Amino acid sequence: MNTLVDTPVWLLALRRKPAALSEAEQTVVTELSELAKEGRVRMIGPVRQELLSGIKTDAQYEKLRVALQVFPDEPLQTQDYESAAKASNDCRTKGVVVSPVDVLICATALAREWNIFTTDPDFRNYAKILPIRLHKPSNLEK
Repeated sequence: MNTLVDTPVWLLALRRKPAALSEAEQTVVTELSELAKEGRVRMIGPVRQELLSGIKTDAQYEKLRVALQVFPDEPLQTQDYESAAKASNDCRTKGVVVSPVDVLICATALAREWNIFTTDPDFRNYAKILPIRLHKPSNLEK
């Protein structure tokens, strides 16, 4: 199944040194690598923007920008943004506050029947309200 990868997962893989990762974080990075090898990783523009924001040097920015080009952006349509707004309203009605990018990830994944791969605990709250599917690394599913 295709999987929309959220910013925190990418950050572990692309901005952290492998030696600085915990065992759980290493598992996440390994899983991202496996998904990429299988051609199942999906990206949206707002996640790409988050990843490229806050880079300290032009050289680092360019290196990351080029590395991410392997993963084209899924085209987003007006309907995706409308669905995200509706999902945001549904969550807020139930007392769960969402960020615009998070809820766009949820809406995009729902519309395309994709899993979401994230380490952000907020998505567990969204999953109580929205019928999203969260991806778990295969060696953690046991």
